[in-house]
Amino acid sequence: MKISVICPTFNEEQNIGNIINFFLSAKPLEKEFFIIDGGSTDKTREIIKKFSNSYPNIYLLDNPNRFVSFALNLGIDRSNSDIIVRIDAHSKYSEDYFEKIIETFDAVDADIVGGPYLTAFKTDFQNAVGQAISTKFGIGNSKSHQADYNGYIDSVAFGAFKKKIFFEIGKFDERLIRNQDDEFNYRANSLGKKVYQNPDIKFWYYPRSSLRDLFIQYFQYGLYKPLVLHKVKSESKFRHLIPSFFVLYLLSLPFLISSIWIKLPLAFYLLALAIVSFTRKGNFKIKIFSLSIFPAIHVSYGIGFLIGLFKLKILD
Repeated sequence: MKISVICPTFNEEQNIGNIINFFLSAKPLEKEFFIIDGGSTDKTREIIKKFSNSYPNIYLLDNPNRFVSFALNLGIDRSNSDIIVRIDAHSKYSEDYFEKIIETFDAVDADIVGGPYLTAFKTDFQNAVGQAISTKFGIGNSKSHQADYNGYIDSVAFGAFKKKIFFEIGKFDERLIRNQDDEFNYRANSLGKKVYQNPDIKFWYYPRSSLRDLFIQYFQYGLYKPLVLHKVKSESKFRHLIPSFFVLYLLSLPFLISSIWIKLPLAFYLLALAIVSFTRKGNFKIKIFSLSIFPAIHVSYGIGFLIGLFKLKILD
């Protein structure tokens, strides 16, 4: 068996057929696919079963705990290959995705490889989100969002793994609803393993399609980040803290509003927000959406991080 592919799912009837068809058509032909479902209530399981009845290398596994970390670990336990590729039902992949992963493992000394976050969209809002999370103003200087970065990195999106790494450093942390990929990559780096990003490994991620869903997503990213950084202290970076400082600053404004100096950072932020938003590519709606998307990302992540710090103290 050349590679094992694992994909967590929950209510993915709109996407799962495309993902399975991609798996079937992509090379190498020698591979297996474990779809780990968290109790879907739509037609996801029905669609998977139809394919698995026709293709013996497609398997439907049950994930009673529902969350992604549990699904990944279930897939790892069942895999029969030296290379495990994690894919996502909300994304689309180049035809040579698996081939480029294998080529990268053959070409470089790495335990984990992957490609950069590229974004696809079906709506103007998704387009605006995709552009926002590709800017330094949006998410800092993360190399995983740099489409042309080729080299060693702290964390790759989704990723492919040499199976032996799970025996050497453990599997995914099942306490993490979000950030389980980052934590595993950070842990690998801290223990002397190597993570490599190759821009030839191409996939396109579909961002959230509403401001509410985006807020929840980045709140959860912030909420679990303190636990990740507590476990792997060497990966703590200033960019992880900036949104929480921003939220604390906003909370202080009502008490210090009489001081003109306290208003200056907010004025600079609003000026930067306007400049970055109105220089986005695309139509006017994308620029207007950006005015709310950037603050939603910053504030939701910052609130989540602060609450995550409090929860971390309780855990300790």
